Amino acid sequence: MESRQLPHNHGETDSLGLETMPKVEEFQHVSDIFKQLGDGSRIRIFWLLCHCEECVINLSAMVEMSSPAVSHHLKQLKAGGLVVSRRVGKEVYYKAADTQQAQLLHRMIEKMVEIACPSL
Repeated sequence: MESRQLPHNHGETDSLGLETMPKVEEFQHVSDIFKQLGDGSRIRIFWLLCHCEECVINLSAMVEMSSPAVSHHLKQLKAGGLVVSRRVGKEVYYKAADTQQAQLLHRMIEKMVEIACPSL
């Protein structure tokens, strides 16, 4: 990236780091991840899946929601790369993705709501 001349020079343009600023697409990716957490029920489901692997029926009972509603949230979390699934016969089991992004979001959620993780 070439050096930019800003309209107003306040004497500190060298420290802005514009040369290393991520591209718009990278910020959009981060925004898309945060959109996944724009619903309290989805956050609860994601938090649960950070601690266990479960099927839709059990998740529905755990969060006291209908199976179609849980499936809808799981589809969004999976599309965002925060959740993965595996099929065993007719059952599909879901868990949090083993990625840095999912782990960081899990820690952030834990800090935000000030809850402790169950012992594994």
